[in-house]
Amino acid sequence: RHGHKKKWATTTPRIPPTRLALHHFDANYSLQLKDLWPSVRIGLLCEQKYGALINSFSSAEHVIQELELLNATDFVSEAPRKAQAAAVEEAERRESRSQEGCGEGRAVMQAEMVTQAAMSPQLRASICTNIKCYTFPRGDITRFRPARPDTLGLLDYYLLDAASLLPVLALNVQRDDCVLDLCAAPGGKTLALLQTGACGHLAANDVSVSRTKRLCQVLRSYVPKEIRETVSVTSHDGRDWQQLDGGTFNKVLVDVPCTTDRHSVMENENNIFHKMRTKERQMLPMLQLQLLVAGILATKPGGDVVYSTCSLSLLQNEYVVERAVEIAETQFNISVHVEDLSHFRRLFQDTFSFLSDCRLGELVLPHLTANFGPTYFCKLRRL
Repeated sequence: RHGHKKKWATTTPRIPPTRLALHHFDANYSLQLKDLWPSVRIGLLCEQKYGALINSFSSAEHVIQELELLNATDFVSEAPRKAQAAAVEEAERRESRSQEGCGEGRAVMQAEMVTQAAMSPQLRASICTNIKCYTFPRGDITRFRPARPDTLGLLDYYLLDAASLLPVLALNVQRDDCVLDLCAAPGGKTLALLQTGACGHLAANDVSVSRTKRLCQVLRSYVPKEIRETVSVTSHDGRDWQQLDGGTFNKVLVDVPCTTDRHSVMENENNIFHKMRTKERQMLPMLQLQLLVAGILATKPGGDVVYSTCSLSLLQNEYVVERAVEIAETQFNISVHVEDLSHFRRLFQDTFSFLSDCRLGELVLPHLTANFGPTYFCKLRRL
């Protein structure tokens, strides 16, 4: 009679968002990735690997020598060299098997093959960049020291998931391109775009005012004032960009908000799997679709859009791309071609672990020996 009624709201243990995320991923990714999921799962739950994006605006020349002494290599410049050597090797094997011609004829044929291998479009696309990012070899879990300022106060490198540079490399910015980074905060990809030295003008936008402040802080820490003045930082809703500045950019990067899979299983703070954010999470594919369509509309005919996430989800990756291409065609009469990025898989296979059968775009999978990602990226050309 004098017993107390249980207060379920306070006594029932709450499941932390990280565990909810893992339950969700186990249910979905085990079906999507099948036998690959156990190793990807372990990678997600273990310490992430980083790369050091060299700040070309800093005067700390010693930093590259310091990193190379630690056995770190620039994966961006190293990949084409390895691919070119492999192509030359293959050309030599073919030539040696060839029964036609002899002496001088074979030498000419070999020289032609070497030239073709060296000048393939895939290699040219990846080496037209000033971006330098140092990573430690597969299986090496050495940590980078924190970034240090030079005499002018500019930091010498920016630590980031090296796989997050692949969308920037895929965008392949050319000299004097007008570039839009539609969802720019916290600023790693914006900084990488500036490192190319090719942006004629860069518009960096993010809907969140607080995240835009973080972006501005990154720019102040890494970029001299005269370069910062070529960047316009805004806080518009990216979905409305076409109304603001449609059809004006050569290159557009659409790095959308997503389930941020690694963060979701590791950190309870600001976790999209918090029960209060269920509706927000369910609406993510729609938001991503709207942002990608806005990115397509912001691009000039003949321009390129790269769509990227840090999620493994088909719903947030390929399905968004497919639907965006369809909407561009049916609602806006814009033809969009999905570009083949399989050469990225071949070029960077020594640094990253890729999903081998991605239908559209490419997906970097976390793996214990190369614990980068997840990063999905897909390139679209507006015709």
